[in-house]
Amino acid sequence: MDGVPRVPEQWRPDDSAALRFSVLGPVRAWRGADSLPTGSPQQRALLAALLLREGRTATAGELIDALWGEEPPSQALAAVRTYASRLRKVLDPDVLVSESGGYAIRSLRDGALDLAVAQELATDAEKAKNSGDLCHARSLLNKTLNLWDGEPLASVPGPYAETQRARLEEWRLQLLESRLDMDLEQGCHAEAVSELTALTAAHPLRERFRELLMLALYRSGRQAEALAVYADTRRLLADELGVDPRPGLKELQQRILQADPNLAEPSAPVAEPAAAPVRPAQLPATVSDFTGRASFVSELGDVLASAEGRVMAVSALAGIGGVGKTTLAVHVAHQARGAFPDGQLYVDLQGAGARAAEPETVLGAFLRALGAADSSIPDSLEERAALFRSMLDGRRVLVLLDNARDAAQVRPLLPGTEGCAALITSRVRMVDLVGAHLVDLDVMSPEEALQLFTKIVGAERVAAERESALDVVAACGFLPLAIRIAASRLAARRTWTVSVLAAKLADERRRLDELQAGDLAVKATFELGYGQLEPAQARAFRLLGLADGPDISLAAAAAVLDLPVEATEDLLESLVDTSLLESAAPGRYRYHDLVRLYARACAERDEQPPSERAAAMSRLLDFYLATAAGVYAIERPGDGLVDQLEPTEYPGLSFTEGSAALDWLYTEGEPLLSCVRQSLDGDRIRRAVDLLWAAKDLAESGANSRQYETTALAVGEAAQAVGDTRTEGRARTTLTNVLLVSGRIQQAADEARLSMALAATAQDTAAGSWAANDRGLISLHQHRYADGKVFFDEAIRGFSAAGNRAGKATTLFNLSRAHLAMGHITTAVEIAQHGLTLLSELGKTMRLANGHYALGVALARAGRHTEALGQFSDALKLFIDHRQRLWEGATHFRIAEVHLAAHRPAQAAQHAEQSLALGCIGGDRMRGNVLTLLGRALVAVGQSDRAKACWREALSLYEQNGAAEADEVRALLRPVAAA
Repeated sequence: MDGVPRVPEQWRPDDSAALRFSVLGPVRAWRGADSLPTGSPQQRALLAALLLREGRTATAGELIDALWGEEPPSQALAAVRTYASRLRKVLDPDVLVSESGGYAIRSLRDGALDLAVAQELATDAEKAKNSGDLCHARSLLNKTLNLWDGEPLASVPGPYAETQRARLEEWRLQLLESRLDMDLEQGCHAEAVSELTALTAAHPLRERFRELLMLALYRSGRQAEALAVYADTRRLLADELGVDPRPGLKELQQRILQADPNLAEPSAPVAEPAAAPVRPAQLPATVSDFTGRASFVSELGDVLASAEGRVMAVSALAGIGGVGKTTLAVHVAHQARGAFPDGQLYVDLQGAGARAAEPETVLGAFLRALGAADSSIPDSLEERAALFRSMLDGRRVLVLLDNARDAAQVRPLLPGTEGCAALITSRVRMVDLVGAHLVDLDVMSPEEALQLFTKIVGAERVAAERESALDVVAACGFLPLAIRIAASRLAARRTWTVSVLAAKLADERRRLDELQAGDLAVKATFELGYGQLEPAQARAFRLLGLADGPDISLAAAAAVLDLPVEATEDLLESLVDTSLLESAAPGRYRYHDLVRLYARACAERDEQPPSERAAAMSRLLDFYLATAAGVYAIERPGDGLVDQLEPTEYPGLSFTEGSAALDWLYTEGEPLLSCVRQSLDGDRIRRAVDLLWAAKDLAESGANSRQYETTALAVGEAAQAVGDTRTEGRARTTLTNVLLVSGRIQQAADEARLSMALAATAQDTAAGSWAANDRGLISLHQHRYADGKVFFDEAIRGFSAAGNRAGKATTLFNLSRAHLAMGHITTAVEIAQHGLTLLSELGKTMRLANGHYALGVALARAGRHTEALGQFSDALKLFIDHRQRLWEGATHFRIAEVHLAAHRPAQAAQHAEQSLALGCIGGDRMRGNVLTLLGRALVAVGQSDRAKACWREALSLYEQNGAAEADEVRALLRPVAAA
């Protein structure tokens, strides 16, 4: 800090010469961004008294009382005049005025006083809250609270300042309570626990904070701690004040004890059911088992209801075949019939078929339905359209145009007069239909899908096999047509159980064949759309369906198709327009599950030559490996691994800075791991394991740990089956890393031992060095410190021989931990500093964060707390920048350790809570460590019951993992239990 008073960011002046004042902290004044001298403490007290009167005049006597109370000095009046004169010279002319024997501050611009800004923001927040916009209300309250800069009226003397200071602090706490209440209403309970823990330590007698903490803990799944907070509160209030907790707190405790389901999640408004008037007309009958789609029914109903007073209300409903467009449109049209008493027209335009209906023919039918004689119907399209619009003039008619081919087909069929409306369904998004309200219809939610299935099959059969029923609707991809077909087949076969149907649909290669009943078939529905594609579109549709993963990026799709990005985008957007492909986000695309199966079937049937399928997937693997290797090189400069990966033929993306590289890696995590799992045959398996290794941040950050572990196991098994020791060794090295991150030490030990042997057999020096490092880490966890040192020394020799400076530095940090464990504290500090120096030469990388972390641990053990906190602060910033959530959590744990050692238990508890919210490297064992430390901190701030709850949870975790730390926690619990 440079010593210049801070101007809060949301309170900077718009005018560079405007006066600004603060009282929500030290009493200060600025002209623009320049700080102004406000004089002695008594002079600041005078300025504060005038500012807080908001333009009202304060008499000299009132100011004397404000500054000195009942015992003013003999020259008090002269002193007030002197202070006023000095302030007048500093401030703008006409700001501090003399009036009626007193003084006032006038002529300030809006927002000149931070307190006035805070009051306005708080008022706006209350309005937003009352209107139901909690997100905006929270944002406004955060802005309000950020205006405080320490203690209000800091260091300002006098009884008036003391009274106002207490008032402003109480207001701040009320605002905090209101914002935290909104946090919990919006489901941010886990994040709120850390802040509330610190607040209850700072304000132990404030029951509202305790109540919010109980609720936040309960919603975070920590019921025992929530009840312990109540016990601590009851004891504290009895000891300090001789009273019981207030009724609201008692009621909350009872609701927690009873596991009241209304406490589990924030309340949400219940949507009112839409009215459904039914009148006869040309509309087809609505289905009796119409289910869900409440938001779409409401949205489309509102548009149709607005037809009166408008030239024309048009809604165009788009989606893939079988998603329920017609069913929804007919249902909405029936509900809206009351608004169209002059009739409802309907036509199936056959847009998905080979011969779409001609607009002239449709208009002829409409004109007859409206009462026109055959002899009055003209021949040309233009004349028929004009007569149609003329006959609708003065009428209120709804036109339902079902299954439209494109906008050109429907334009002549649209009414053009006030009071009429058109509802259109199509597989194509009609972006070129001017003025239309476009609606994209997606598949059903799981709840809606199960409701539809239950309505057709019967509640009794579904209730008996609910899990199997969920499997069925999931296999149907929640597509209404598929669910209807599956349910109809089951309803017609009384000897089948739901589980029999689920088993039939579990086979992906047979699933589309199973989804047909009578004249309904999912495959036939998709075939209509596929048959209308141009050759290039059809090829893209087939090849992109080969890739697993939830979606695919534009760049990855370009690799699959072996086309430039621009040409690929044109093709993919055209497929989106046909509803055969979905745009998941800008630059990302996905298939519906059943459409993907159909695309793969088309690829097996139509893709020529067949080798093009394998070539497409090989290009995708190359793209991912080349790009991931580039990300690895940016994140770990000096690490020689990228030079020991399999070569690629297809290029990847290039990045110039780390943030964009990490954005790519974490966005592509699931598709990337899916590509690895699809590449475990032939010559692709070596590239697959190298891609897994280059993307190790997906596991270490906690972003995709579970999928990464599953993938590593699959690669190892596949490599073992074909006898590829190099690939198996690398797969087991990646698996060891996942197991270490999750704290499964014994499993990690088994994998590391095997990976080291395989690396030696394959003469894979990179895998061998990392395996030695991993075995060293495992030795530390098993308290075999001398063995750990031997492994670390071996790893350092391997990294040094390969010129891998990053790997060497990383192992030095681990070697520092070994020396710490053996009591060689000075040596540990020196080794960590040496490793940090090596990495500092490579730039601000993620591994540099590990260096600061390791040095911080060593310094903390040496009792050099201030230096340790500095290192942990540097580590934390880098871990946040590199999105290493688990390392971020581990760093908060280390900071908590330092604060507890320095006798700052409230700060220790706050950082421990942040660690629990984030998670830590080390899994459940590390969580046990954090809970143990949190318990110690809570005891120190007088919350022994909650501490006991933390220790019990820690003991359970240690016992599950067979950890030696369990004995330490049992010892902690004994005196608490005895007390």
